[in-house]
Amino acid sequence: MYQSAKPYYYGTGRRKKSVARVRLYPGTGVITINGRDIDQYFGLETLKLIVNQPFGVTETTGKFDIVANVVGGGISGQAGAIRHGVARALLTVDETYRPSLKKAGLLTRDPRMKERKKYGLKAARRAPQFSKR
Repeated sequence: MYQSAKPYYYGTGRRKKSVARVRLYPGTGVITINGRDIDQYFGLETLKLIVNQPFGVTETTGKFDIVANVVGGGISGQAGAIRHGVARALLTVDETYRPSLKKAGLLTRDPRMKERKKYGLKAARRAPQFSKR
């Protein structure tokens, strides 16, 4: 679809276990994720809004095409990773976007991860059922 000779802006985004490699091409706002259209990849409208959030903040909606490769995690984490990657790629487009992206919290890597399971428990915090007898 896109040739490597075309100039693009690159950003890597991460969220939970997901890693997104995002390329922004000057274009009309077409979003391709893992070779599929965004409508096919994300069923929920909220996930599509998450991906487009950096464009709304920087007022660049419809000016770039997104080609993203995402691996790992679930769909929510993948949407967050793409958003992080798009925000980082927009910084390479124009450094003046930094204050607005930072104020919206789109440049910060979300540190929340899954908590590990502890011994003696059934899950991270779930204890076995208590019985008096």
